[in-house]
Amino acid sequence: MNKTTIIERLKSLLDEKVSIAWNAMQAAQASANEESKSSAGDKYETGRAMAQNERDRYAQQYEILRQERLQLERQELAAHYERVEFGSLIETSEGWFLIAISVGIIPVDTEKVVVISPGSPIGSQLLGKRIGEHFQFRGKSCSIIRIE
Repeated sequence: MNKTTIIERLKSLLDEKVSIAWNAMQAAQASANEESKSSAGDKYETGRAMAQNERDRYAQQYEILRQERLQLERQELAAHYERVEFGSLIETSEGWFLIAISVGIIPVDTEKVVVISPGSPIGSQLLGKRIGEHFQFRGKSCSIIRIE
């Protein structure tokens, strides 16, 4: 498993999500602007407020995704870790995990990697563990085989 390939894949996925959120935010802003031109009275106020709320949701989503992307860029990803920490790629008896940002399962070559944040339930269990130590996942005791 190549950690650099996984990180590049994550960056690409985030770039796509950032672009989608940006475009949705722009479309919602355009819709809000159109509402202000089209009608008058309470109907206008309600429509404009709804469009503005939608724009704000997309703006918040955009900012979260942008910050996650920056976090991946700034993180020095060591080749080898003694203990599990942010940036660790962990081979376990149940598969591969990457402690980074909360993305979920991503396919890499013929394997799947579960990309989780350090604050997730499984991420917080894994943090600080060493090779050979155990943790609970889906009701099973799992062991850490390798940390990269």
